Amino acid sequence: MTEDSSDAQIKALKRPADDTRTDTECEDKRLKTDQDERKYPKKKVALLMAYSGKGYYGMQRNAKNSQFRTIEDELVTALVGAGCIPEGHGDDMKKMSFQRCARTDKGVSAVGQVVSLKVWMIDNIMDKINAHLPPHIRILGYKRVTGGFNSKNNCDARTYSYMLPTVSFSPKDYNQEDTSFRLSSETLQKVNRLFGLYKGTHNFHNFTSQKGPRDPSAKRYITHMSCGEPFVRQEAEFAVITVRGQSFMMHQIRKMIGLVIAVVKGYVDERVIERSWGEDKVDVPKAPGLGLVLERVHFDRYNKRFGGDGIHETLEWAEEEEAIAAFKDKHIYPSIVETELHEKSMVNWMATLYIHDFEATATGNQERKDDDEDGNASD
Repeated sequence: MTEDSSDAQIKALKRPADDTRTDTECEDKRLKTDQDERKYPKKKVALLMAYSGKGYYGMQRNAKNSQFRTIEDELVTALVGAGCIPEGHGDDMKKMSFQRCARTDKGVSAVGQVVSLKVWMIDNIMDKINAHLPPHIRILGYKRVTGGFNSKNNCDARTYSYMLPTVSFSPKDYNQEDTSFRLSSETLQKVNRLFGLYKGTHNFHNFTSQKGPRDPSAKRYITHMSCGEPFVRQEAEFAVITVRGQSFMMHQIRKMIGLVIAVVKGYVDERVIERSWGEDKVDVPKAPGLGLVLERVHFDRYNKRFGGDGIHETLEWAEEEEAIAAFKDKHIYPSIVETELHEKSMVNWMATLYIHDFEATATGNQERKDDDEDGNASD
């Protein structure tokens, strides 16, 4: 017997018993995974998500920085806990072909978020996922989709809403903390006329960061933007703005709203809106993120091509509308109202409007601070 073979035998005899158990555990884990794959087919699905974004650092997961909790962190934990995906896939979401339709900023909520991924089609899949989610995050529906479906790339348009106190549209010398303010029909008409100016294709380089006026991606197509009739919550009046567009850049919606508020309050002439689409730099104020909600994502081309093929369903959620409305009434609207009335995010933001010159980035330092705090992009 050679010296090398003798050493090998001695090392084998000295191997700790734990090594054997570890090998066995690994083998058991592999067997369980194989059994799950044989028992449950793996299919691609679209999940309809609703969540209150308060307390989260946006939708998108950042695996390298677990310090800042996101909605996707909660979702992945629930998918693993429910047995929909292998445990190892939680660390690498590409393994399950995961894609979100829209990223949402810190604190932004959603009732129409759609994510696509491959899952094991376990029994009662939706109930089991929800059992591992907190009450302010829900899966409201799911549908089988084609193997090549990608919730981001197949999305034709996105609809957002923005809930705000109507005192936002009061004159600048009005007491901004007066909750008895009521929006007149004349002012509402003016607000909607200004929002109507955004319709069509425009260069929104002034409504985001790090995009120049000649960057083709700064051009965005808006199909609708309007403010609905006001309503009262806890003695204060609120209204909901709705905007639909092909896609939106980081902070774009909040700046579109912020600029209209500045015009209505009398800080700047309305001609600034058209000027902001030109090549010159315009200092556009960014409204708070609190009231922003992803309402719906649209898959018109996908529905037309695959919705009637006899195999796949259209990605419409008519049957879930009641659950969507109930979730908003329970988790989103009360949170927005309570937070606004107690923390006064809109009131505090309006107090900074006077420092904007609407010409150049005189408030660049404030903008950079806001960018750092917000982290993720809306879309």
